[in-house]
Amino acid sequence: MAPTVVTPETFWINPTPSVPNSPLPIIVYRRALLDDHSPDTILSTIEPNGWYKGGQWKTFKKAHFHANTHECYGILRGSSVYMLGVGGADLGDEGEPGEGKGTRFFAEAGDVFVLPAGISHCSVESEGDYEYIGLYPGEKDHKGARFDLHWCKDTPEKTKELAEKAGNVPIPECDPLYGPDGPLPRIWKEAMEIKSNH
Repeated sequence: MAPTVVTPETFWINPTPSVPNSPLPIIVYRRALLDDHSPDTILSTIEPNGWYKGGQWKTFKKAHFHANTHECYGILRGSSVYMLGVGGADLGDEGEPGEGKGTRFFAEAGDVFVLPAGISHCSVESEGDYEYIGLYPGEKDHKGARFDLHWCKDTPEKTKELAEKAGNVPIPECDPLYGPDGPLPRIWKEAMEIKSNH
């Protein structure tokens, strides 16, 4: 079943001393797989576009990011509120990020969203037996783990190194839902052009 054609939402998150985040925007396709968001449908829709399953998980509440890959989530069931763009050192006494840091983000079954390399993420609350598939660009027969893990606890100097590593992850040739003519490659290339001109 083809995904519903939806205009993506985009938003950016500034770096913090412990999280690189990214000059590329997060891309969100709301209800793109609303009619059928089974594991088979998610995989048969996204894997032909060069994004491959790295795992299937439920709520994960520990903030982390990947510096070596972008990440696509296809939401199977339930809903979750994510905290994006911050780690423990960025949170105040009430467990909320300081002003101008990170954002809360709601995702539910049928949504697909893409996190650029370097964006920290964790669920803060979930409902309805929340579950999702994580997919990563690359080769189908990739050996070993598709992603590294960083827990948002590094020094600012190390975070800068990881930001450089994340910034060197190539922009995929294909949008995970809509292939080579989909919006993700264009949106991310335009963002990189803006960055290089500043």
